[in-house]
Amino acid sequence: MPVFILTLLFILPNFAQQNLTQPRASQQASVSQRVGLTDITINYHKPGVKGREVWGKLVPYDQVWRAGANENTTISFNTRVKINGKEVPAGKYGLHMIPTEKNWTIILSKDNAAWGSFFYDESHDQMRFTTTRAATDFQEWLSYTFDDVSPNSTTVALRWENLSIAFTIDVDVNQLVAESMEEQLTGLAGFGWQGWNQIANYYTLNNMDME
Repeated sequence: MPVFILTLLFILPNFAQQNLTQPRASQQASVSQRVGLTDITINYHKPGVKGREVWGKLVPYDQVWRAGANENTTISFNTRVKINGKEVPAGKYGLHMIPTEKNWTIILSKDNAAWGSFFYDESHDQMRFTTTRAATDFQEWLSYTFDDVSPNSTTVALRWENLSIAFTIDVDVNQLVAESMEEQLTGLAGFGWQGWNQIANYYTLNNMDME
């Protein structure tokens, strides 16, 4: 058998396995919000209702759900934050939820690269907490928004079909700004009087202890 035929027999099956890139039914989306010096980003995919009954049917109650579609929904912070009164280190986390007819469980997992929630492992939880659900206007496509943004906090809200699920992220802005300034003053900024003046003014304006 000629060499080129043998080559084709080897190559063609590999070509046949290559999937062409096409639009996905649940499109990828990303939302970000800055609070002080903290950047919060949520990456997710947007499933549609498409005439289906979502809660308790398409998304079963009392089971871990990917809080979106396709790959893990993720939430990331470039500094430490507080959620539900608990400190969460800077990092990127898989975001999962357990829907019920009343309160929902929100889960931040240290695993952030899995496919959906199929490989979710409770032992890898960074944290979990409960929140209430609320009725909302009809929403065809699942979406995440940042609501009630303040100098020190923001509320993350998931909306889909006729429900909204929200939780608040708090940021210790003054402490993080002070730590950032002090770190900058160990570099070139520390050789001039302006940097020291700026940090002194910041501490004074925000009633912070300089010791």
